Amino acid sequence: MKRAGARTSGARPPLTLALPALAAVAFLTLPLVGILARTEWSELAGHLSSPGTVQALKLSLLVSFWALGLSLLLGVPLAWLLARVSFPGRALVRSLVLLPMVLPPTVGGVALLLAFGRRGLLGPWLESTFGVTLPFHTSGAVLAATFVAMPFLVISLEGALGGLRPRYEETAASLGASPVRVFFTVTLPMVAPGVIAGAALTWARALGEFGATITFAGNLPGTTQTLPLQVYLLLQDAPEAATSVSLLLLAIAMAVLVALRGRWTGTPADRVRRVATVPENEPGPGEGPPSVLPEAQESGERWALHAEVTGFTRLTLDAEPGTTIAVVGPNGAGKTTLLRALLGLTPRAHARLALGAVDVTGLPPHRRRVAWVPQDGALFPHMTALANTAYGLRSQGVPRAGARREAQAWLDRLGVGHLGRRKPSQLSGGQAQRVALARALAARPRLLVLDEPLAALDQTTRAHVRHTLRTHLARFGGVCLIVTHDPVEAVSLADRVLVLDDGRALQDDSPAEVTRHPRSPWVARMLGRNAWPGTTTAEGLALDGGGTLVAADPPSPGVPALAIVAPEAVSVHREKPAGSPRNVWSGTVREITTSGSRLRVLITSDTAPDLVAEVTPQAAAELGLADGVSVWTSVKATETTVITL
Repeated sequence: MKRAGARTSGARPPLTLALPALAAVAFLTLPLVGILARTEWSELAGHLSSPGTVQALKLSLLVSFWALGLSLLLGVPLAWLLARVSFPGRALVRSLVLLPMVLPPTVGGVALLLAFGRRGLLGPWLESTFGVTLPFHTSGAVLAATFVAMPFLVISLEGALGGLRPRYEETAASLGASPVRVFFTVTLPMVAPGVIAGAALTWARALGEFGATITFAGNLPGTTQTLPLQVYLLLQDAPEAATSVSLLLLAIAMAVLVALRGRWTGTPADRVRRVATVPENEPGPGEGPPSVLPEAQESGERWALHAEVTGFTRLTLDAEPGTTIAVVGPNGAGKTTLLRALLGLTPRAHARLALGAVDVTGLPPHRRRVAWVPQDGALFPHMTALANTAYGLRSQGVPRAGARREAQAWLDRLGVGHLGRRKPSQLSGGQAQRVALARALAARPRLLVLDEPLAALDQTTRAHVRHTLRTHLARFGGVCLIVTHDPVEAVSLADRVLVLDDGRALQDDSPAEVTRHPRSPWVARMLGRNAWPGTTTAEGLALDGGGTLVAADPPSPGVPALAIVAPEAVSVHREKPAGSPRNVWSGTVREITTSGSRLRVLITSDTAPDLVAEVTPQAAAELGLADGVSVWTSVKATETTVITL
């Protein structure tokens, strides 16, 4: 199979681009070839083992590793700040980070001298208070190397953090992990390639630093005379030895770059996901639920919900303990914004939130006890399924053994207990989603928010997990909100259905009431019905999209309303029907799909709204239905339900 991104055979680059590119390669290569050509290979060992060179090499290694340590200590938090926190002047701070990379090194040395020298801004204070004198001291060489090398770490790590989706960190916070714990257990491990790449480049740059060091720290043998400064001196007295030492520095730099090539330069999003080796429905040990629920669910604690949400999503939500609410609505309706407001993770909306008798409005996300399952699960890729599931318990202070025991019980309940030692990259999408669900349930939440938790599962697995989830929710002492586009989930899991549109609640009723009288065209269509908004008239409805619809028992005229017609109530004809139907339109078949043992036919028209009719395969064959066929449709007035909005 051809590698993605490879040049197709026979394709030739234009000469106007190829020739300058080759010239650039030659320009970069010739100086390196010059070092190789002028090296006295027979004298190489002697030059590199001379006392002055060995002393300079040891000092260079000491200075470069100290510079690396300071860069990690200061640069990692700075990179996180630039990547994760919006604050006034962030662009200026980033420019200050980049400045040493473009500033002439000698100018950097002068700047350090004016800041930390004996007559600089801080130099006198450092000397009088701590007895520290940085110029012409090894610590001065460390400071100079750190100044010019740390930007490589900050920029590399900021790029890696930019490629890491905040959803991982937000999910960890919802499981009870403090910001510091999230940083060290989730963020840093996931951006380890960026840290390693930045650290290697920083060390290599510190090892080769010359200009700032000689200007600020001087060139004292055994104190500040690093290997690059040794090369500078050797050029005057022993050019052959200078070439040998230059070759050593060149070899070190090339070794660093070769080690980084292709392995440590990607962001977390670039890693290839391995295909799971276990089929989605593979049976395994622990497939059935245990005889008792995990201990956290037997406590008998109860937490009612009261939320007042303002901002993009505006509503008041109250629910008794044990209530499950399905949140439905079209894309952009504010469903995810509602969940994130309850979690305290979005500036788009703010929630005054009380769980039981505790007002958690002012608490950070990790202290709210609101567990979240995002759409993609957001499993931590560097942890096993068992460690993922135990993460929330460990964040809450549960001992390791107890946390793993309870986590294993939850994995068993969800039918993935036998996968506890696998990493997320070794799980299928459905298996990963079940692990994410187990992780949220194991965290002992007071409010559970699930963003399409079953979307990645196949039908068989979805039914099994739906049954397990319903069993848990029946004994759950808090409230659960589930965002879903699946009417089966809404009806089978929820006690109430909350319909959102444009950030507002259109309907908050039982599943049966929403099914019988949907107040949103989107919900009606989700339930498989035809739904047309309009304004009531004496005979029925004046449709917003044009045309009229006659209804048997219309409400009072002049109010906004929604007409609901079941697909099976739409009759399809090849000729204009005669007789009792009050609503007759011509149209064209645009799509035919299968729905169980029947066919759903989408029919469009210039004079009437698009509608879906449901017919048997035999009727479709008799009518000769196919894409592009002209037909007539009819709906009896008695089959039309008009709901005022």
